[in-house]
Amino acid sequence: MKFDDVLYDVVIEKKRKTKHTYIRVKEDLKIYVTTNIRADEEYLIEVLKQNYNSIAKMIKKQLHKEKEKEKFLYLGKAYEIIYTDNFGVSIGESKVYINKSVDLDKWYKKEAKELFQERLDFWYHHFSRKIPYPTLWIRKMSSRWGVCNTKDQNITLNSELMKRDIKYLDYVIVHELSHLIYPNHSHKFWSVVEENYKDYKVIRKEMKNF
Repeated sequence: MKFDDVLYDVVIEKKRKTKHTYIRVKEDLKIYVTTNIRADEEYLIEVLKQNYNSIAKMIKKQLHKEKEKEKFLYLGKAYEIIYTDNFGVSIGESKVYINKSVDLDKWYKKEAKELFQERLDFWYHHFSRKIPYPTLWIRKMSSRWGVCNTKDQNITLNSELMKRDIKYLDYVIVHELSHLIYPNHSHKFWSVVEENYKDYKVIRKEMKNF
C-alpha cells in the first residue's frame, strides 16, 4: 500500500481459529493483517481500502516512535544523546551523556522507583474514596501504561512513563487507584476517575499518540 508516496509491505497472516480481521503496523513498518484462513484476496483488499485512514495513522505513530528513539526522553523533555566513556547517565540542559554500556531500561526503572512511589503516596492520600493502600510494582510494558490487580491489591506501572510529562504518570495512577473501587471501565468507574482527575479525557486523548 502507498502512503505519502511511500510503499509499505502488507503481510497476511491466516489462522484457523481467528474469526475476525485485525490490522496492525509494527516497528518494521509493515502492515500486518491477521484473518481467518478462508478470507480471500478480494475481501482483504476491500478491508485494507476501508481502513486506509486508520492504517495511515498507525504508520504515522510508528514513524514518530522511530524518531523518538533518536532522542533521550526524560519526564517529557527530549535530549540529544552523547555517548561517552564516563560512568552512568548524566543529564545536562539539552544533552544527555550516556556510557555505552548502560542498560537504559534498567536505568529508567531505577529512576522510577522513588518518583512513582512518591506520586502514588500523594494520590492515595488525596483520593476521594476510601481504598486499601496498594503495593507498587514497576516494569516495562509494551501495551499498557498500568495494571491494577484488585485481588492482590497491587498496582503495576510502566517504567516508560519516566519518558513522559509527570501529568501522564499522575493520570495512570489515578486510573489504577479507581480500579480498587470498580474493577471495570463502567460509567461509575469513569466517574471516580473524574472526581480525582478532572482533565482525564484530555490526557487520555494525548496518550493515544504515544
